[in-house]
Amino acid sequence: MNNQQRSEGMRRIAGQRLTKSLAIAAVAALALTGCGGGGNAADSADGKVSLRFAWWGSDSRAQATNEIIEAFEAENPNIDVQGEYSDWSGYWDKLATQVASNDAPDIIQMDDKYLREYADRGALLDLDGVDVSNFEEVSVSNGTTEDGLVGITTGINSFTLTANPKVLKEAGLDIPDDKTWTWDDYREITKTVSEKAEGKYGSEAPNEPAGLQSWLRQSDKHLTTESGELGLTVEDLAGYFQHHQDLLDSGSYPVASVLAENQNAGPDRSMTGTGTSAFGMWWSNQLGSLSAAAGVDLVPLRLPSSTGEAEDNGLWYKSSMMMSGYSKSKHPEEVKKFIDFMVNSEEAGELNKMDRGLPANTEIRDLVVSDLEPIEAASAEFVTGIESELAGSEPIPPMGFSKIQDILYRYEMEIFFKRQSPQDAATNALNEMRSAVE
Repeated sequence: MNNQQRSEGMRRIAGQRLTKSLAIAAVAALALTGCGGGGNAADSADGKVSLRFAWWGSDSRAQATNEIIEAFEAENPNIDVQGEYSDWSGYWDKLATQVASNDAPDIIQMDDKYLREYADRGALLDLDGVDVSNFEEVSVSNGTTEDGLVGITTGINSFTLTANPKVLKEAGLDIPDDKTWTWDDYREITKTVSEKAEGKYGSEAPNEPAGLQSWLRQSDKHLTTESGELGLTVEDLAGYFQHHQDLLDSGSYPVASVLAENQNAGPDRSMTGTGTSAFGMWWSNQLGSLSAAAGVDLVPLRLPSSTGEAEDNGLWYKSSMMMSGYSKSKHPEEVKKFIDFMVNSEEAGELNKMDRGLPANTEIRDLVVSDLEPIEAASAEFVTGIESELAGSEPIPPMGFSKIQDILYRYEMEIFFKRQSPQDAATNALNEMRSAVE
């Protein structure tokens, strides 16, 4: 997503924003709910332990996950796992309602944007005992709060700027050198594409909040700090908004109405997925599905910077998603056993491949990478190839962070339709963002 993020690419339309607000209110009700029975599946009459496992994702992820469940059940015949699958747009609304009513799944696929929404209200299980001995430190710390290890990273990924070589060729251009290019280079390249490639555009609109996070990191700032506060000023945000306004004015972006429609599209229907833009901002684990939709092998690139130095690209390793447990599960040890299987078993690794990110378990990573299709191998090579350029991870997002994506998208549309200036939009957006996290 998801996170992710267009985090599986689903952006909310105006009507969904109301539903989202109601769902967040439902999560807030956790503070008022008493401890009572958990939301577990009824155990079988034959003595089997029953667990519920909820996740979001594509059809291919659903198929792989069901196969993982079958492999786990074959190894653990006393445990029955019932899958609950939905797409990104409805997943969090449903989960918020379930948690507020003490009826959450035992095993929860988690995104870092929501980790504190649930952990800080005591809804997540401390997963002490799940083996993370083969995980890099960043993969463990990404899911660790004051309440313990509440999210086990399934895989790591990186933000990327995907390039469509076919569209660039139509404009008479080659893939740019992503170790040296600047934002000025990017504006010129994307403008040229829009001018010379018929029916195509240089780029689609930004992917938030990762687009803003990367922009701030290029100036050694963070969207949120370790203490949970916002780490940017109005001028920082105004400069970011002006950057996108300049891309629109130069023709790099399509007109505002097209951008608005694209903002509501999933990956397959996005400008990247339909092959109508040369560049798009996505997460590295989405490269395979986007390439399949576009009918061409997309190329992952580092983001441009103001200096043209690769070390200033602002990228970082992010947990593509996590596995969490419900704190009120009646079977915490069985929950941990399943999560351990998901992140540490060869069977799960071979079925997940890169879909849940480059495996966090480094031994499973080596196994998976050795047997990848070319496009997924390119994604893995990109993620591992930028390691020496990275300047640390992002702080765990504070409660309320999940609202920031919608705030940014809304005010970017205000700018693109010229209803507000970048400066005014930045002032108003920052006020809303402060209210969200404070």
